[in-house]
Amino acid sequence: MNKHALMLVLAALLAGCDNTAAPLSFTPEMASFSNEFDFDPLRGPVKDFSQTLFNEKGEVAKRVSGTLSTEGCFDSLELHDLEANTGIALVLDANYYLDAQTQQKKLRLQGKCQLAELPASGISWDTDDNGFIVSAHGKDMEVNYRYDADGYPLGKTTVSGEQHLSITATPAADKRKKLDYTSVSQLNEKPLGNVKQTCDYDSHDNPVECELEVVDESVKPAVSRKYTIKNSIEYY
Repeated sequence: MNKHALMLVLAALLAGCDNTAAPLSFTPEMASFSNEFDFDPLRGPVKDFSQTLFNEKGEVAKRVSGTLSTEGCFDSLELHDLEANTGIALVLDANYYLDAQTQQKKLRLQGKCQLAELPASGISWDTDDNGFIVSAHGKDMEVNYRYDADGYPLGKTTVSGEQHLSITATPAADKRKKLDYTSVSQLNEKPLGNVKQTCDYDSHDNPVECELEVVDESVKPAVSRKYTIKNSIEYY
């Protein structure tokens, strides 16, 4: 076999391996935290990441950043909503997340690194046998969460008094492109809005840059807004 033929065979074998290797599932912590703190879940041995949401003017609307241990626990998480002028930075300390500035205990954990309770608001979370958060309870409020076989969040249903809010996400059929999704929101079974996202991916099947369209159907005529999400991810 000549050198050129050998290179072709090796390339074909490597390509075959890449195509047949199943993408990694989402961990319970990553899936659950993304549900609660409104960011796109990531796969694999993530060391730190940031997700920045830009509006149509190119201005930063929201930013989420975090650092994770080799076990996949969030050592820190920082959230900034510039449109709402709100934000918080959390750091892990034993079985609590503390406010990074005040050192006040904000969130209590269960196990090594899963959410258990938000004491100030009286909210507590329940997990299934695999460690995924499946429900949350508070005063006059209950939330139920859904995931697919890969741990990807498929949405949630929130009941508070007479208000019934449901969010249903449908990811792309391609398992490597889970963050290409559409989602529909309904309030008391009436359309509230829908979202569509498409992304470019890295070698870990995580999104590098995404285009997001949000349609608000609660107003007439419906209002459509477009955003760009840029991710920075470092791996172990």
